[in-house]
Amino acid sequence: MNSTLKRLVSVQAGHPFRGRVPQVKGGNAFALQMRDVNPHGEVAWDGLVQTQVDNTKAVQWLEPGDVVFVARGARNYAVCLREVPKPSVCSQYFFLLRIKSPTLLPEFLAWQINRAPAQRYLASNAEGSDQLSIRRPVLEALPVAVPTIHQQQLIVALAETAVHEQQQLEALIRNRQRQLDALALELFSNDPSHD
Repeated sequence: MNSTLKRLVSVQAGHPFRGRVPQVKGGNAFALQMRDVNPHGEVAWDGLVQTQVDNTKAVQWLEPGDVVFVARGARNYAVCLREVPKPSVCSQYFFLLRIKSPTLLPEFLAWQINRAPAQRYLASNAEGSDQLSIRRPVLEALPVAVPTIHQQQLIVALAETAVHEQQQLEALIRNRQRQLDALALELFSNDPSHD
């Protein structure tokens, strides 16, 4: 079944901080910013800035199962929040996607947004000269495929395996580079012409 994002998900703007997120020691919230997430779906919860939000107005607190979408910059991607260990809001550079259809898994939605068909759609509809951004109506009109829950679970498991494999390969490459650097240093330090 195919649909549009708007039919399956509520799309909300991130918290309206004016410019930079103010750091408030002992504040009532933590702010999730673009630097705290990466395209692999990882969130650096320990790096969040503590701040203060006005909770006399409606605050969109992040919840497990929410998907945050990076709406500004050269790379627009989604991250599924499997956990939210502290009271947090996302900054104004995100859209908060909250699933409203029982036929869609948040992990699958994030995966699909990050794949080539959705990325092509987003890139062709991005606006701005200094900094590209995705407007809410563009995101809401994003075409979304909705296979069975079982198929979604299989795809998510496959995607998680691929990310794990990539991380292992990158670690092996870094380790090999360190070995080669150590070898080069040893060769250089043993060269009698450098005494």
